[in-house]
Amino acid sequence: MTNPIALAAERLRAGGVVAIPTETVYGLGADARNVEAVRRVFVIKGRPANHPVIVHLAEADEAGEWAGRIPTSARRLMARFWPGPLTLVLPARDDVPRVVTGGQDSVALRVPHHPMALALLRTFGGGLAAPSANRFGAVSPTEAQHVRASLGNAVDMVLDGGSCQYGLESTIVSLLDEHPRVLRPGALPMRALREALGNVGIDADGGAVTPRVPGALSAHYAPATPLEIHAIEAITARAEALLGQGLRVAVLRRNRSLHGKPLLPALPQFLLPAQPEAYARCLYARLHELDRFAFDRLLVEAPPDEEVWWAVNDRLERAAVGSAREGAAHPISRS
Repeated sequence: MTNPIALAAERLRAGGVVAIPTETVYGLGADARNVEAVRRVFVIKGRPANHPVIVHLAEADEAGEWAGRIPTSARRLMARFWPGPLTLVLPARDDVPRVVTGGQDSVALRVPHHPMALALLRTFGGGLAAPSANRFGAVSPTEAQHVRASLGNAVDMVLDGGSCQYGLESTIVSLLDEHPRVLRPGALPMRALREALGNVGIDADGGAVTPRVPGALSAHYAPATPLEIHAIEAITARAEALLGQGLRVAVLRRNRSLHGKPLLPALPQFLLPAQPEAYARCLYARLHELDRFAFDRLLVEAPPDEEVWWAVNDRLERAAVGSAREGAAHPISRS
């Protein structure tokens, strides 16, 4: 039987597109030096051409093949967090294909921490452009079955590496100047970055008009089911209003005591872990699952407005905007 890693590397060398597991989400991989292969990734996803993609590497030592300058702060982060769920935005070398950078002068790099991804990268012997393996703007895949359901036969191969460890995309940090800035919150928490660098700025819109990083649009990570975010105290009243319109409504909330504030008994409720890391790991898989029920509206309990929940809140808020349908007013309400 052919080794799946060797087969995937062979298909990538031939200009193919392969879905690969990482510790964050599944990526749609192509040879980052092959312009036509990367363009095919954009076509499969329906991704705008001005959105950069992350180049995945097997080793930190390969960063110099893509970045024109690697500051000391970047090397410190590489040594501490690579392999891992951290993407660094650095000045791009002139020979980096601009289809990879979205036409910009910067390139996003990371070394994933997944044995199958690393084995593929080492066997392939180069960088892989690998945005999330789903249609543009939709919920990212954290299992191989999510990729198949979203993309079908559009990809040449899907490597099944099981469920993703973190379930949220990597944290993205810009090191284009002397002031490190987080452009996208993600699986690596802010406290870890501060421990490594001290002061780290925040610029979490990532450049909404000309995105410097993936996932910067206000509407992103969206399930098919229209999603609204509400404080737990407001969910019953909102559910009653929607039920009065004849809509099928479900609730997604944290698995914790409601302290004497029960929801409507007949309201379908789905639970996620109460702790932020476990919640993040399960979130996308639960959204994929709930889409199969075809509810008319999903009411999500607003997570705490705390730094440890920053990445989760970022994804939920973008998902609420991205999934909004006509009549789905006020998709985000913490009142």
